[in-house]
Amino acid sequence: MPASKPNIVLIMTDQQRADFFASEGFPVDTMPFVDSLGRSGTRFARAYTPIPICSPARTSMLTGRYAKATRVKQNWDMAKSVIVDKDLPQVLREHGYTVNLAGKNHSYLDASAFDFHGGPYSHTHGPADRASASERQSDQWLFDLDHRVASEPTPFPLENQLCHRIVSDAIACADQNRDNPYFLWLSLPEPHNPYQAPEPYFSMFSPDDMPDRFAGPQASMAKGGKWQWLRTLEEEKRPGYDEDWRRYRALYCGMLRMIDDQVRRFVDHLKANGTYENTIILFLADHGDYAGDYGLQRKGAGLPECLVRIPFLATGPGIRPNDDRTDFISLVDVMPTLCEAIGAEIPFGCQGRSFWPILAGEPYPADEFSSVYSEIGFGSLPYGPEERPPLHFPYDGPTYDELNSVTQSGSTKMVRKGDWKLVYELMGRAELYDLAADPGELNNLYDDPAYAARKTEMLEELLYWTVRTEDPLPRAKYLPKTAARNWYRGG
Repeated sequence: MPASKPNIVLIMTDQQRADFFASEGFPVDTMPFVDSLGRSGTRFARAYTPIPICSPARTSMLTGRYAKATRVKQNWDMAKSVIVDKDLPQVLREHGYTVNLAGKNHSYLDASAFDFHGGPYSHTHGPADRASASERQSDQWLFDLDHRVASEPTPFPLENQLCHRIVSDAIACADQNRDNPYFLWLSLPEPHNPYQAPEPYFSMFSPDDMPDRFAGPQASMAKGGKWQWLRTLEEEKRPGYDEDWRRYRALYCGMLRMIDDQVRRFVDHLKANGTYENTIILFLADHGDYAGDYGLQRKGAGLPECLVRIPFLATGPGIRPNDDRTDFISLVDVMPTLCEAIGAEIPFGCQGRSFWPILAGEPYPADEFSSVYSEIGFGSLPYGPEERPPLHFPYDGPTYDELNSVTQSGSTKMVRKGDWKLVYELMGRAELYDLAADPGELNNLYDDPAYAARKTEMLEELLYWTVRTEDPLPRAKYLPKTAARNWYRGG
């Protein structure tokens, strides 16, 4: 770990998929500055969310526990659901850190959990008590957009954008904590819908420059189940929406460049105030976005790579340059990793693994990071594609929430190991993919006899993770035997 207590800045974007980077081979350069941060530290090509939903993913990051353990599996009623012995803010405070938030929270924590609370921010508004008249007007414009893909540039200046206002708060927080070690969760609501940006970002990337997608609406219909239901719902709500998928992608890329410039603005300020060299910076996302793949927008159905694989990089004191394209890590691993970075004991009940030795260039057991696990669903029986149960929004009209009783019903588990991926649903429906040959997950090999041995291997790996992630809390009379760094394999 670093010789002295470093500041820690965790920059989180919302709904950012991992592959829209030049460093990933994407044909346009969406985030040159963030890419440069990755080159100065460690970048993980195989980072995953434990669950591709905002609040559950954030809760897992802050507690180091999977959704099946925290019991936060949807974006509702978090505070009365979460189970934790000690979370990341508590550990940080015990070790002399202030705990601060600038931006979107959307976790089980409330404002009282933070020493500096720059919020509340969401996708359509900032703090009303601090908003100027112009900012209130732009927030209303965002709300009226109804989470659509904007057809024209946002008619307000960059300074009114939520990401700009949040970075201004983050700069104020960093200045207030110049003489004390601090943790800052810099949480940006973009590139989550509504998809919008002012100039020059709106027109920065041409729809004609967007690469082909893995597949269009026919893939969702062929997959059936929730995929078919969501595609049908979106077409009913907004007929013909998929015809503009290239423009949707181009605007999504413009939003990424807007974020990139704001990250640069914040980092430049750390350099100017003399604290950059003693600051660990993590850049990550809570989950991804279809961005037109499968003829879908936002998120909701299944566990495809575009939703579960996330950008993840770390740079700062004690972190070696490394382009890691082998090891699998998860948001659940953030808490134990930061514990080791500051010399804190990993709390009992934390299920994640510390990957600090990977960051520091020290020996570690490769087998421990040879696979990763993710899940989705609140349980009970899954609805079928033909069902129309009551929802928390009306079936008529253009407004909808892709996270709803149908798309989130049942339970689905996923394991990724090497180039292989297994997805297993509650009612026995299963999928097996060779991602090297089939990155769009279109050719299900599960029932192909030629891959029987691979299927068995992946089923055993999923069973391992299902058993490993059983919740050790609450403590009772027995004395648990814990693993150093939470390494179960080769540690």
